[in-house]
Amino acid sequence: MSAGRRQRTPAMADEVLDNGLRVIAVRRADTPLVEVRLRIPFGASGRTSAGVHAARAELLGSTALLGTSTLDRAELDDLLADIGGHLDAAVDPQRLLYSGSVLGAGLPALLGILGHALTEAGYRANDVAREKTRLLEHLAIARSQPGASARIALQRSRFGDHPAALELPDPEVLTNVTPAALRGLHRKAVVPDGSLLVLVGDLRPSQAVEWARTALAGWTGANRATELTTPPAVTGDKPVEFLHRPGSVQSQVRLTGPAVGRDAPEYPALQLANLIYGGYFSSRLVENIREDKGYTYSAGSGIEFWPGRAALTVSFDTTSEATAAALNEARYELGRLALVAPEEQEIASARNYAVGALAISLSTQAGLASNLASVVGAGMSPQWLLEHGNRLLQVTDNEVAEASAAYFAPANFSGIVQGDADVVTGQLRLLPDVSIAQAEW
Repeated sequence: MSAGRRQRTPAMADEVLDNGLRVIAVRRADTPLVEVRLRIPFGASGRTSAGVHAARAELLGSTALLGTSTLDRAELDDLLADIGGHLDAAVDPQRLLYSGSVLGAGLPALLGILGHALTEAGYRANDVAREKTRLLEHLAIARSQPGASARIALQRSRFGDHPAALELPDPEVLTNVTPAALRGLHRKAVVPDGSLLVLVGDLRPSQAVEWARTALAGWTGANRATELTTPPAVTGDKPVEFLHRPGSVQSQVRLTGPAVGRDAPEYPALQLANLIYGGYFSSRLVENIREDKGYTYSAGSGIEFWPGRAALTVSFDTTSEATAAALNEARYELGRLALVAPEEQEIASARNYAVGALAISLSTQAGLASNLASVVGAGMSPQWLLEHGNRLLQVTDNEVAEASAAYFAPANFSGIVQGDADVVTGQLRLLPDVSIAQAEW
Protein backbone atom coordinates (compact mmCIF):
# COMPACT_ATOMS: atom_id res chain seq x y z
CA MET A 1 0.00 0.00 0.00
CA SER A 2 1.61 3.27 -1.03
CA ALA A 3 1.49 6.46 1.02
CA GLY A 4 -1.79 8.31 0.71
CA ARG A 5 -3.60 5.44 -0.93
CA ARG A 6 -7.01 4.70 0.55
CA GLN A 7 -8.40 1.21 1.05
CA ARG A 8 -11.17 0.59 -1.47
CA THR A 9 -14.50 0.50 0.32
CA PRO A 10 -16.41 -2.70 -0.44
CA ALA A 11 -20.16 -2.81 -1.05
CA MET A 12 -21.73 -2.56 2.38
CA ALA A 13 -25.06 -2.16 4.15
CA ASP A 14 -25.29 -0.91 7.73
CA GLU A 15 -28.70 -0.81 9.40
CA VAL A 16 -30.29 -1.03 12.85
CA LEU A 17 -33.32 -3.32 12.89
CA ASP A 18 -36.54 -2.69 14.79
CA ASN A 19 -35.39 -4.90 17.67
CA GLY A 20 -32.24 -2.78 18.15
CA LEU A 21 -29.81 -5.17 16.43
CA ARG A 22 -27.24 -3.48 14.21
CA VAL A 23 -26.50 -5.43 11.03
CA ILE A 24 -23.46 -4.81 8.86
CA ALA A 25 -23.32 -6.81 5.63
CA VAL A 26 -20.25 -6.63 3.39
CA ARG A 27 -19.80 -8.16 -0.04
CA ARG A 28 -16.51 -10.05 -0.36
CA ALA A 29 -17.09 -12.70 -3.02
CA ASP A 30 -13.64 -14.33 -2.87
CA THR A 31 -15.17 -17.73 -2.16
CA PRO A 32 -18.82 -18.87 -2.18
CA LEU A 33 -19.02 -18.56 1.61
CA VAL A 34 -20.45 -16.12 4.13
CA GLU A 35 -18.90 -15.50 7.55
CA VAL A 36 -21.25 -14.66 10.42
CA ARG A 37 -20.34 -12.90 13.67
CA LEU A 38 -22.95 -11.97 16.27
CA ARG A 39 -21.39 -9.89 19.06
CA ILE A 40 -23.51 -9.38 22.18
CA PRO A 41 -22.07 -7.14 24.93
CA PHE A 42 -22.06 -9.36 28.01
CA GLY A 43 -20.88 -7.42 31.03
CA ALA A 44 -22.04 -8.19 34.54
CA SER A 45 -25.17 -6.38 35.63
CA GLY A 46 -25.30 -4.55 38.94
CA ARG A 47 -27.67 -7.12 40.39
CA THR A 48 -25.27 -10.08 40.11
CA SER A 49 -21.81 -10.38 41.60
CA ALA A 50 -18.94 -10.40 39.12
CA GLY A 51 -17.87 -13.91 40.16
CA VAL A 52 -21.32 -15.40 39.76
CA HIS A 53 -21.81 -13.69 36.40
CA ALA A 54 -18.43 -14.94 35.14
CA ALA A 55 -19.31 -18.53 36.03
CA ARG A 56 -22.78 -18.35 34.53
CA ALA A 57 -21.49 -16.63 31.38
CA GLU A 58 -18.76 -19.25 30.85
CA LEU A 59 -21.24 -22.11 31.11
CA LEU A 60 -23.81 -20.30 28.97
CA GLY A 61 -21.26 -19.82 26.20
CA SER A 62 -20.47 -23.53 26.27
CA THR A 63 -24.10 -24.72 26.25
CA ALA A 64 -25.91 -22.10 24.17
CA LEU A 65 -25.76 -24.26 21.03
CA LEU A 66 -26.22 -27.69 22.60
CA GLY A 67 -29.92 -27.76 21.81
CA THR A 68 -33.16 -25.83 21.89
CA SER A 69 -36.62 -26.36 23.30
CA THR A 70 -37.50 -28.55 20.29
CA LEU A 71 -34.12 -29.77 18.93
CA ASP A 72 -31.39 -31.72 20.65
CA ARG A 73 -27.73 -31.20 19.82
CA ALA A 74 -27.62 -33.89 17.15
CA GLU A 75 -30.68 -32.49 15.39
CA LEU A 76 -29.22 -28.97 15.49
CA ASP A 77 -25.93 -30.25 14.07
CA ASP A 78 -27.79 -32.10 11.31
CA LEU A 79 -29.56 -28.92 10.25
CA LEU A 80 -26.24 -27.12 10.03
CA ALA A 81 -24.63 -29.97 8.09
CA ASP A 82 -27.49 -29.96 5.58
CA ILE A 83 -26.63 -26.39 4.55
CA GLY A 84 -22.84 -26.74 4.79
CA GLY A 85 -22.66 -24.47 7.82
CA HIS A 86 -21.43 -24.33 11.38
CA LEU A 87 -22.03 -22.23 14.49
CA ASP A 88 -19.99 -21.82 17.66
CA ALA A 89 -20.35 -19.66 20.76
CA ALA A 90 -17.69 -18.25 23.05
CA VAL A 91 -17.65 -15.73 25.88
CA ASP A 92 -15.23 -13.43 27.67
CA PRO A 93 -15.77 -10.60 30.19
CA GLN A 94 -16.71 -8.23 27.38
CA ARG A 95 -18.92 -10.17 24.99
CA LEU A 96 -20.76 -13.29 23.97
CA LEU A 97 -19.82 -14.13 20.38
CA TYR A 98 -21.66 -16.45 18.00
CA SER A 99 -19.41 -17.31 15.04
CA GLY A 100 -20.23 -19.30 11.95
CA SER A 101 -19.93 -19.73 8.23
CA VAL A 102 -22.06 -21.19 5.48
CA LEU A 103 -22.23 -21.54 1.73
CA GLY A 104 -23.73 -18.35 0.35
CA ALA A 105 -27.01 -19.96 -0.68
CA GLY A 106 -27.48 -21.28 2.84
CA LEU A 107 -27.29 -17.92 4.62
CA PRO A 108 -31.08 -17.52 5.12
CA ALA A 109 -31.23 -20.99 6.64
CA LEU A 110 -28.23 -20.37 8.89
CA LEU A 111 -29.76 -17.14 10.13
CA GLY A 112 -32.97 -19.03 10.80
CA ILE A 113 -31.10 -21.61 12.86
CA LEU A 114 -29.30 -18.84 14.74
CA GLY A 115 -32.60 -17.10 15.41
CA HIS A 116 -34.10 -20.34 16.73
CA ALA A 117 -31.09 -20.86 19.02
CA LEU A 118 -31.38 -17.31 20.33
CA THR A 119 -35.11 -17.48 21.06
CA GLU A 120 -35.46 -21.13 22.08
CA ALA A 121 -32.15 -22.04 23.78
CA GLY A 122 -32.72 -25.20 25.78
CA TYR A 123 -30.08 -25.47 28.54
CA ARG A 124 -31.27 -28.98 29.28
CA ALA A 125 -30.18 -30.44 32.58
CA ASN A 126 -28.20 -33.32 31.05
CA ASP A 127 -26.37 -31.05 28.59
CA VAL A 128 -25.54 -28.53 31.32
CA ALA A 129 -24.28 -31.25 33.67
CA ARG A 130 -22.02 -32.81 31.03
CA GLU A 131 -20.63 -29.46 29.93
CA LYS A 132 -20.07 -28.35 33.51
CA THR A 133 -17.97 -31.47 34.13
CA ARG A 134 -15.93 -30.79 31.01
CA LEU A 135 -15.43 -27.13 31.93
CA LEU A 136 -14.33 -27.97 35.47
CA GLU A 137 -11.71 -30.35 34.08
CA HIS A 138 -10.59 -27.70 31.60
CA LEU A 139 -10.34 -25.06 34.34
CA ALA A 140 -8.31 -27.38 36.56
CA ILE A 141 -5.83 -27.97 33.74
CA ALA A 142 -5.73 -24.30 32.71
CA ARG A 143 -5.18 -22.99 36.22
CA SER A 144 -2.31 -25.41 36.70
CA GLN A 145 -0.44 -23.91 33.76
CA PRO A 146 2.12 -21.21 34.59
CA GLY A 147 0.96 -18.92 31.80
CA ALA A 148 -2.66 -19.04 32.93
CA SER A 149 -1.84 -18.43 36.59
CA ALA A 150 0.40 -15.50 35.59
CA ARG A 151 -2.41 -14.02 33.51
CA ILE A 152 -4.83 -14.36 36.42
CA ALA A 153 -2.34 -12.60 38.68
CA LEU A 154 -1.72 -9.82 36.16
CA GLN A 155 -5.42 -9.14 35.70
CA ARG A 156 -5.94 -9.06 39.45
CA SER A 157 -3.00 -6.67 39.79
CA ARG A 158 -4.43 -4.41 37.08
CA PHE A 159 -8.10 -4.48 37.91
CA GLY A 160 -8.60 -5.97 41.37
CA ASP A 161 -12.14 -7.33 41.74
CA HIS A 162 -13.48 -5.64 38.60
CA PRO A 163 -15.26 -8.05 36.21
CA ALA A 164 -12.61 -7.40 33.55
CA ALA A 165 -10.17 -9.43 35.66
CA LEU A 166 -12.35 -12.56 35.67
CA GLU A 167 -11.27 -14.21 32.43
CA LEU A 168 -11.52 -17.65 34.07
CA PRO A 169 -14.36 -18.31 36.50
CA ASP A 170 -14.00 -19.72 40.00
CA PRO A 171 -14.57 -23.50 39.77
CA GLU A 172 -16.48 -23.55 43.08
CA VAL A 173 -18.89 -20.92 41.82
CA LEU A 174 -19.24 -22.72 38.49
CA THR A 175 -20.21 -25.92 40.30
CA ASN A 176 -23.34 -24.24 41.66
CA VAL A 177 -24.64 -22.85 38.35
CA THR A 178 -28.02 -24.37 37.46
CA PRO A 179 -29.90 -24.69 34.14
CA ALA A 180 -32.49 -22.29 35.53
CA ALA A 181 -29.79 -19.69 36.15
CA LEU A 182 -28.59 -20.06 32.57
CA ARG A 183 -32.09 -19.65 31.19
CA GLY A 184 -32.52 -16.55 33.33
CA LEU A 185 -29.24 -15.05 32.17
CA HIS A 186 -30.08 -15.82 28.54
CA ARG A 187 -33.47 -14.17 28.84
CA LYS A 188 -32.03 -11.01 30.45
CA ALA A 189 -28.69 -10.65 28.66
CA VAL A 190 -28.84 -12.40 25.27
CA VAL A 191 -30.75 -9.53 23.70
CA PRO A 192 -30.61 -7.73 20.34
CA ASP A 193 -30.68 -4.10 21.45
CA GLY A 194 -27.06 -2.96 21.46
CA SER A 195 -25.77 -6.10 19.76
CA LEU A 196 -24.02 -6.36 16.39
CA LEU A 197 -24.40 -8.86 13.55
CA VAL A 198 -21.65 -8.87 10.90
CA LEU A 199 -22.08 -10.75 7.60
CA VAL A 200 -19.18 -10.89 5.16
CA GLY A 201 -18.95 -12.90 1.98
CA ASP A 202 -20.65 -13.86 -1.25
CA LEU A 203 -23.84 -11.86 -0.71
CA ARG A 204 -25.81 -8.81 -1.73
CA PRO A 205 -25.61 -6.53 1.31
CA SER A 206 -29.15 -5.15 1.19
CA GLN A 207 -30.61 -8.61 0.65
CA ALA A 208 -28.55 -10.05 3.52
CA VAL A 209 -29.93 -7.37 5.86
CA GLU A 210 -33.47 -8.33 4.85
CA TRP A 211 -32.73 -12.01 5.49
CA ALA A 212 -31.47 -11.07 8.96
CA ARG A 213 -34.54 -8.94 9.58
CA THR A 214 -36.83 -11.85 8.74
CA ALA A 215 -34.87 -14.56 10.55
CA LEU A 216 -34.34 -12.56 13.75
CA ALA A 217 -37.65 -10.71 13.97
CA GLY A 218 -38.72 -12.91 16.87
CA TRP A 219 -35.58 -12.17 18.87
CA THR A 220 -36.53 -9.44 21.32
CA GLY A 221 -35.71 -8.43 24.86
CA ALA A 222 -36.78 -6.01 27.53
CA ASN A 223 -33.23 -4.85 28.21
CA ARG A 224 -30.34 -3.40 26.28
CA ALA A 225 -27.21 -5.56 26.10
CA THR A 226 -24.90 -4.81 29.03
CA GLU A 227 -21.51 -3.33 28.23
CA LEU A 228 -18.62 -4.15 30.53
CA THR A 229 -18.06 -1.19 32.83
CA THR A 230 -14.80 0.70 32.46
CA PRO A 231 -12.05 -1.01 34.49
CA PRO A 232 -9.79 0.92 36.88
CA ALA A 233 -6.94 2.92 35.36
CA VAL A 234 -3.70 1.04 34.72
CA THR A 235 -0.82 2.86 36.40
CA GLY A 236 2.79 2.33 37.29
CA ASP A 237 2.47 3.70 40.82
CA LYS A 238 3.06 0.36 42.55
CA PRO A 239 6.01 -2.02 42.50
CA VAL A 240 6.20 -5.22 40.50
CA GLU A 241 4.78 -7.96 42.73
CA PHE A 242 6.53 -11.29 43.17
CA LEU A 243 4.39 -14.45 43.39
CA HIS A 244 5.77 -17.74 44.64
CA ARG A 245 5.29 -20.83 42.44
CA PRO A 246 7.05 -23.71 44.20
CA GLY A 247 9.34 -25.86 42.11
CA SER A 248 8.98 -23.81 38.95
CA VAL A 249 11.96 -24.03 36.58
CA GLN A 250 10.85 -20.89 34.78
CA SER A 251 9.60 -17.49 35.85
CA GLN A 252 6.77 -15.61 34.18
CA VAL A 253 7.24 -11.85 33.83
CA ARG A 254 4.21 -9.72 32.99
CA LEU A 255 4.47 -5.93 32.95
CA THR A 256 1.71 -3.45 32.19
CA GLY A 257 1.33 0.27 31.67
CA PRO A 258 -1.34 2.70 30.43
CA ALA A 259 -2.12 3.06 26.73
CA VAL A 260 -4.74 4.79 24.60
CA GLY A 261 -7.71 3.38 22.74
CA ARG A 262 -7.88 2.88 19.00
CA ASP A 263 -9.94 6.04 18.57
CA ALA A 264 -7.22 8.28 20.05
CA PRO A 265 -5.24 10.46 17.60
CA GLU A 266 -1.91 9.11 18.91
CA TYR A 267 -2.90 5.45 18.64
CA PRO A 268 -1.21 4.78 15.26
CA ALA A 269 2.05 6.22 16.61
CA LEU A 270 1.71 4.13 19.79
CA GLN A 271 1.10 1.03 17.68
CA LEU A 272 4.37 1.56 15.83
CA ALA A 273 6.24 2.33 19.06
CA ASN A 274 4.95 -0.91 20.55
CA LEU A 275 6.16 -2.87 17.52
CA ILE A 276 9.61 -1.35 17.92
CA TYR A 277 9.73 -2.28 21.60
CA GLY A 278 8.34 -5.83 21.55
CA GLY A 279 5.47 -6.18 19.12
CA TYR A 280 7.11 -8.39 16.50
CA PHE A 281 10.13 -10.62 15.98
CA SER A 282 12.44 -7.81 14.89
CA SER A 283 11.73 -5.77 18.03
CA ARG A 284 14.27 -4.51 20.54
CA LEU A 285 13.00 -6.73 23.36
CA VAL A 286 13.27 -9.89 21.27
CA GLU A 287 16.69 -8.90 19.98
CA ASN A 288 17.96 -8.25 23.48
CA ILE A 289 16.65 -11.01 25.74
CA ARG A 290 16.15 -13.73 23.12
CA GLU A 291 18.65 -13.30 20.32
CA ASP A 292 21.51 -11.62 22.18
CA LYS A 293 21.33 -13.00 25.73
CA GLY A 294 19.22 -16.15 25.36
CA TYR A 295 17.14 -15.45 28.45
CA THR A 296 13.87 -16.50 26.81
CA TYR A 297 12.51 -18.35 23.81
CA SER A 298 9.59 -16.01 23.30
CA ALA A 299 8.99 -12.41 24.34
CA GLY A 300 6.54 -9.77 23.22
CA SER A 301 4.40 -6.76 23.94
CA GLY A 302 0.96 -5.70 22.83
CA ILE A 303 -1.92 -3.30 23.39
CA GLU A 304 -5.09 -4.63 25.05
CA PHE A 305 -8.49 -2.96 25.07
CA TRP A 306 -11.53 -2.77 27.35
CA PRO A 307 -14.40 -0.26 27.29
CA GLY A 308 -12.86 3.13 28.04
CA ARG A 309 -9.47 1.62 28.89
CA ALA A 310 -6.34 0.37 27.15
CA ALA A 311 -3.06 -1.04 28.43
CA LEU A 312 0.35 -2.08 27.21
CA THR A 313 1.33 -5.61 28.20
CA VAL A 314 4.87 -7.00 28.17
CA SER A 315 5.13 -10.80 28.46
CA PHE A 316 7.93 -13.35 28.59
CA ASP A 317 8.99 -16.48 30.42
CA THR A 318 12.60 -17.00 31.42
CA THR A 319 14.74 -19.47 33.34
CA SER A 320 14.65 -19.03 37.09
CA GLU A 321 18.34 -18.18 37.20
CA ALA A 322 17.94 -15.36 34.63
CA THR A 323 14.75 -13.82 36.05
CA ALA A 324 16.19 -10.64 37.51
CA ALA A 325 18.57 -10.11 34.59
CA ALA A 326 15.77 -10.51 32.04
CA LEU A 327 13.48 -8.14 33.96
CA ASN A 328 16.30 -5.62 34.19
CA GLU A 329 16.90 -5.79 30.42
CA ALA A 330 13.18 -5.42 29.67
CA ARG A 331 13.13 -2.26 31.80
CA TYR A 332 16.32 -1.05 30.15
CA GLU A 333 14.70 -1.34 26.73
CA LEU A 334 11.65 0.56 27.99
CA GLY A 335 13.88 3.39 29.16
CA ARG A 336 15.99 3.42 26.00
CA LEU A 337 12.89 3.70 23.81
CA ALA A 338 11.44 6.48 25.98
CA LEU A 339 14.65 8.52 26.14
CA VAL A 340 16.17 8.06 22.67
CA ALA A 341 13.99 8.53 19.59
CA PRO A 342 13.76 5.39 17.44
CA GLU A 343 15.83 5.39 14.29
CA GLU A 344 14.23 6.11 10.94
CA GLN A 345 14.84 2.57 9.70
CA GLU A 346 13.27 1.05 12.83
CA ILE A 347 10.12 3.09 12.29
CA ALA A 348 10.01 2.22 8.60
CA SER A 349 10.31 -1.50 9.36
CA ALA A 350 7.60 -1.32 12.02
CA ARG A 351 5.34 0.64 9.66
CA ASN A 352 5.79 -1.88 6.85
CA TYR A 353 5.00 -4.74 9.23
CA ALA A 354 1.91 -3.02 10.65
CA VAL A 355 0.47 -2.14 7.24
CA GLY A 356 1.20 -5.61 5.88
CA ALA A 357 -0.26 -7.40 8.90
CA LEU A 358 -3.41 -5.29 8.69
CA ALA A 359 -3.79 -6.02 4.97
CA ILE A 360 -3.39 -9.76 5.58
CA SER A 361 -5.91 -9.72 8.43
CA LEU A 362 -8.50 -8.05 6.18
CA SER A 363 -7.77 -10.15 3.09
CA THR A 364 -10.06 -13.06 4.00
CA GLN A 365 -13.77 -13.14 4.67
CA ALA A 366 -13.20 -14.54 8.15
CA GLY A 367 -10.55 -11.97 9.01
CA LEU A 368 -12.65 -9.04 7.83
CA ALA A 369 -15.73 -10.32 9.69
CA SER A 370 -13.85 -10.80 12.97
CA ASN A 371 -12.08 -7.45 12.73
CA LEU A 372 -15.32 -5.63 11.97
CA ALA A 373 -17.07 -7.29 14.91
CA SER A 374 -14.22 -6.27 17.22
CA VAL A 375 -13.73 -2.72 16.00
CA VAL A 376 -17.37 -1.75 15.49
CA GLY A 377 -18.28 -3.51 18.73
CA ALA A 378 -15.77 -1.21 20.45
CA GLY A 379 -17.52 1.87 19.10
CA MET A 380 -15.60 2.67 15.90
CA SER A 381 -17.06 2.83 12.42
CA PRO A 382 -16.35 0.25 9.71
CA GLN A 383 -14.48 2.99 7.86
CA TRP A 384 -12.03 3.27 10.78
CA LEU A 385 -10.85 -0.25 10.05
CA LEU A 386 -10.64 0.26 6.30
CA GLU A 387 -8.73 3.54 6.69
CA HIS A 388 -6.33 2.48 9.44
CA GLY A 389 -3.60 1.42 7.02
CA ASN A 390 -3.54 4.94 5.63
CA ARG A 391 -3.22 6.39 9.14
CA LEU A 392 -0.23 4.16 9.80
CA LEU A 393 1.39 5.38 6.60
CA GLN A 394 0.90 9.02 7.58
CA VAL A 395 2.38 8.81 11.09
CA THR A 396 5.54 10.89 11.30
CA ASP A 397 8.79 9.77 12.91
CA ASN A 398 8.43 12.58 15.43
CA GLU A 399 4.97 11.35 16.46
CA VAL A 400 6.37 7.86 17.07
CA ALA A 401 9.15 9.38 19.21
CA GLU A 402 6.57 11.36 21.21
CA ALA A 403 4.44 8.25 21.81
CA SER A 404 7.55 6.31 22.85
CA ALA A 405 8.48 8.96 25.41
CA ALA A 406 4.94 9.30 26.73
CA TYR A 407 4.03 5.63 27.15
CA PHE A 408 7.23 3.55 27.46
CA ALA A 409 8.94 5.19 30.42
CA PRO A 410 9.76 2.42 32.95
CA ALA A 411 8.01 4.40 35.69
CA ASN A 412 4.71 3.83 33.84
CA PHE A 413 4.89 0.06 34.34
CA SER A 414 3.95 -2.28 37.15
CA GLY A 415 3.10 -5.98 36.97
CA ILE A 416 3.99 -9.37 38.37
CA VAL A 417 6.84 -11.86 38.42
CA GLN A 418 5.90 -15.47 39.15
CA GLY A 419 8.54 -18.04 40.01
CA ASP A 420 10.24 -20.21 42.61
CA ALA A 421 11.09 -18.00 45.58
CA ASP A 422 14.01 -20.18 46.67
CA VAL A 423 15.80 -19.37 43.40
CA VAL A 424 14.46 -15.98 42.41
CA THR A 425 13.99 -13.72 45.43
CA GLY A 426 17.68 -13.21 46.12
CA GLN A 427 18.12 -11.82 42.61
CA LEU A 428 15.00 -9.67 42.65
CA ARG A 429 15.99 -7.94 45.88
CA LEU A 430 18.82 -6.34 43.92
CA LEU A 431 16.32 -4.55 41.64
CA PRO A 432 14.32 -1.44 42.52
CA ASP A 433 10.52 -1.41 42.63
CA VAL A 434 10.00 -5.14 43.13
CA SER A 435 7.79 -6.14 46.06
CA ILE A 436 8.66 -9.42 47.76
CA ALA A 437 6.15 -10.18 50.49
CA GLN A 438 7.16 -11.77 53.77
CA ALA A 439 8.11 -15.34 52.91
CA GLU A 440 5.49 -17.98 53.57
CA TRP A 441 7.38 -20.80 51.92
